[in-house]
Amino acid sequence: MKNSMHCKFILTCLLKIDSIVKRLLSLNSHGNNPTKFKPLLNRLRKFIKSNSMAYNIGNKETPMLLKTPPLSSDYTMHVDEKDGMEILVCTVGKTILHYNLNCLQDLHAMLLKHGDWMELGSADEQKPAKEGTVEAWARASDNPVKGWYGLKKGFRGRFAMYIPPLMEKLRLAEVTHEARGNKMRAL
Repeated sequence: MKNSMHCKFILTCLLKIDSIVKRLLSLNSHGNNPTKFKPLLNRLRKFIKSNSMAYNIGNKETPMLLKTPPLSSDYTMHVDEKDGMEILVCTVGKTILHYNLNCLQDLHAMLLKHGDWMELGSADEQKPAKEGTVEAWARASDNPVKGWYGLKKGFRGRFAMYIPPLMEKLRLAEVTHEARGNKMRAL
């Protein structure tokens, strides 16, 4: 219990720091020059990224073991680096999916704002996502990354199948475990 409270506290701090960073970067009115903040902001962003292991997700050698929301399939998740960016690597059998690591903070913030259960609505990239679902949000042009959190073309979908159980394991969210129609909410 103490560890989960500690992780929640760290995540809250990181979310607040990231919010401040975004606000500082947007300073371009009232004579403020955001470029003078860039060295500090870059160090702060690097700190936030380096502390992603506060999530304790694991690495390639020791990934986190997870089950899909219906508890019907096993998969693993770990953090790795690709093109200078930390990403979530999800391995389902022989299929490997990549997700933007910021999805954890962004989804948690969205769910807190939503304030209630939200349907997962998992769907492959080629299929449309049902409106008002976690899957639809993870593809929407008005989310924080302005589009897909999935990074691997052809495998960008299924966000709502694999990210919610990770968030549940990290004690950021609660997920239902029915055969169909699962939902989640922020903790």
